Amino acid sequence: MGDCGHNHGAAVAATAPAADAPVHPPVIVGGVEIPPATIAAEVQNHPAPSAEAAWDAAARALVLRQLLLDEAARLSISGTGLTDGEGRTLASEDAAIEALLEAEVTSPRADEATARRYYAQHIDRFSSPILVEAEHILFAASPDDDLAYGLAAGDARQAIRVLQREPGRFGEYARAHSACPSKEQGGNLGQIGPGQTVKPFEDALFTLGEGELHGEPVKSRFGVHVIRAGRRVEGQQLPFELVEDKIAQYLEEASFRRAVSQYLTILASRTTIEGVDIATSDSPLVQ
Repeated sequence: MGDCGHNHGAAVAATAPAADAPVHPPVIVGGVEIPPATIAAEVQNHPAPSAEAAWDAAARALVLRQLLLDEAARLSISGTGLTDGEGRTLASEDAAIEALLEAEVTSPRADEATARRYYAQHIDRFSSPILVEAEHILFAASPDDDLAYGLAAGDARQAIRVLQREPGRFGEYARAHSACPSKEQGGNLGQIGPGQTVKPFEDALFTLGEGELHGEPVKSRFGVHVIRAGRRVEGQQLPFELVEDKIAQYLEEASFRRAVSQYLTILASRTTIEGVDIATSDSPLVQ
């Protein structure tokens, strides 16, 4: 009997709506409602700051998808037999949307002059990354433990004072004190480029000249670091010819997204949509 009572209570809890659950208006496209269960299933594909924002994003995406499916049906476009980039046959609805966009949406190709103009306007984006050989000693501590973090910072300052007097002892000190596996290499992490390590470490490392020891402990979520820079390789400007194809691809994809957004705006203007505001440029369909 106890089990029956427990199961009954669980069933009631599972089926009863939460008292503070938001009530969403019906989402209707051209007189046909998109079931709330379908929107709820789509929510997982739309990370957002709140459940309400995720629901709205999922509803917008499904509305835009339905607009495209309805237009494909109106034009008798099926896309049967279309495949994805890996040669797999697309599901019928995805194939219909793909075929519709291919037939109805056009965008200009990026010629060499356009690509060169973009290259000149964004020249700083087209260079190889700076590389700096890094050595460090990690005094591990959780940022949530103020006492341990303070003790680690004190140990790091003591290490810096020693290494400023005796720089040749860096490897010895790393092997004796570092909590990082790199201690087996005397603290050497090899060459580090942008984005390859935590930001506080990276920010400190890239300010150093070759052979320079950072004068203060560097704090990160792993603990407190003593950092020294080794050989430095400055970034090199990449020639236009090396990046021309990537620039053209980027420009053409951006142009296509804008064209799809405009096409969706036209479709939305022809259809009665209820329950959600449409912002086509924010849809994953046009990204």
